[in-house]
Amino acid sequence: MPLSQLIVLAIIQGLTEFLPISSSGHLALVDELTGWADQGVLIDMAIHVGSLFAVLIYFRKDVLELIGGAWMLLRGEMTEAGRLVLYLVGASVPIFVVGFAVVSSGLVDGLRGAATIAWANMVFALLLYWGDRAGCTSRTLREMSWGQALIIGLSQIAAIMPGASRSGVTMTAARFLGFDRKEAARFSMLLAIPTILGAGAATALELIESGNTALQTDAVIAAFLSFLAAWLSIAVFMRLLENISLTPFVIYRVVLGAALLGWLYLG
Repeated sequence: MPLSQLIVLAIIQGLTEFLPISSSGHLALVDELTGWADQGVLIDMAIHVGSLFAVLIYFRKDVLELIGGAWMLLRGEMTEAGRLVLYLVGASVPIFVVGFAVVSSGLVDGLRGAATIAWANMVFALLLYWGDRAGCTSRTLREMSWGQALIIGLSQIAAIMPGASRSGVTMTAARFLGFDRKEAARFSMLLAIPTILGAGAATALELIESGNTALQTDAVIAAFLSFLAAWLSIAVFMRLLENISLTPFVIYRVVLGAALLGWLYLG
């Protein structure tokens, strides 16, 4: 794969993965708009793994606390961090089960069209706007219950559709449940850890078994570049949430969806 294509893919993934605007939708549009060959699911997942490392580093304090909480759980002691670990694991189960079934069926490839991405962006953008306006701005993760964690986890299933946005649907669910914007974003990003780790492990195994050294090299380069872009994106996004609502992202997604529909049906 040309280096220029890897750079574009990595930047798109890094900038969009943790913003509520759908990284998978943007990646799927690359071949539609540029004429490049579809990079495929393996490269998609490789650059998702790169962005995961950005989360691990940016939220390193949270990650260390979660590791400590998990250790205490193994010793039979429940702590606040341990409870959050259980919430994250429990919330990840639905997407693991449904995601495996969908990927195995090959349905994912059939959902990567521009029309699907356009409609998903517009519909889920409006839900994001509704949730952001309806939600309060005071509830923290310390107040989270099992039911709330599972609702947010179940919302991830919708993100199998490119254009829906995993971070977008989880933040929408969290806002509907009354969580503060930064707390909603924080849980969404931490929830990406088990989800991407599981998919990333499967991707790494498939890459190794393929024996395709060119594909393996492309995956490593794309993952590293995605990590750099994602770290910058997370830092800026978390700072912005201190002063703005999610409306700018809603507007962007509606405009993008409308532009895609115009391109498809009128262009």
